[in-house]
Amino acid sequence: MDTDAPMATATEILTLTQWFSPAYPVGAFAYSHGLEWAIDVGDVTTAEQTSAWIKEVLRHGAGWNDALFLAAAYHADAEDLADIDATARAFAASSERLKETRLQGEAFCEVTTKVWATDLEHLTYPVAVGRAARLEGLPLELTTKFYLMAFVSNLAAVAMRLVPLGQTDGQRLIRDLTPLCTQITEEANCASLDDLASTSFLGDIAAMKHETQYSRIFRT
Repeated sequence: MDTDAPMATATEILTLTQWFSPAYPVGAFAYSHGLEWAIDVGDVTTAEQTSAWIKEVLRHGAGWNDALFLAAAYHADAEDLADIDATARAFAASSERLKETRLQGEAFCEVTTKVWATDLEHLTYPVAVGRAARLEGLPLELTTKFYLMAFVSNLAAVAMRLVPLGQTDGQRLIRDLTPLCTQITEEANCASLDDLASTSFLGDIAAMKHETQYSRIFRT
C-alpha cells in the first residue's frame, strides 16, 4: 500500500459512494453470480457457508480478476482499453458471467457518460469503472475497495433473500469480509494482468448450472 498517497477528498469519496450505491442504475441487484443455484441445490444453507462461498469467489475468482482488470484499465492509455476489455470478456467462465459483466458495464458506461460527460462505451464492468475513475481523477485504491465491497454486498443481499439470512447475519458477513477486500486491493495494485487466475471452480460451475435452472429469480 502506498502510505504516501494523498488522502481522498470528500468529493472523491462521495462520488464513489454514488457509483456503488444500489441506486446507481447498473442493475446489480438482478445478478447472483451463480449463488442462486448453489442455494437452490443445498450447497449454501447457512451464514457460514455463504461467507465461505463469497470469500472463495472474491479471493480466487472474479473478485481478484476484476480488481486486476480495474487497475489495468485505470493505468491504460485509451488505445489499450480494447485489449484489456477483450481479456476481461475471455475470462468470464460462462455465458451468464459474460452477460453479468457486459450488461452492468454497459449500464455503468451509459449513465456515467451522461452525468459526468466521460467517454465510455461498450466496456465490461471493471474496465468501465477503472477507466471512469482515471478520467475523474479518483484514487485507484479507494475505487477498488468500493468495487469489491459492492460485489460482496450484492451477493450478501442475494443470500439474505434466498438462504434466507437475517439482516443482522448479512451485515455481519459483509463486515467480516471487509478486511479481505482491503487485502485484495493492496495485492492487485502491486500486480498486473500477468497475475490473472481463477480457481473458484464451484462458483464457476454454479454459474454454468444456473443457465438451465428451471425456476429462478436472478438473471445469473
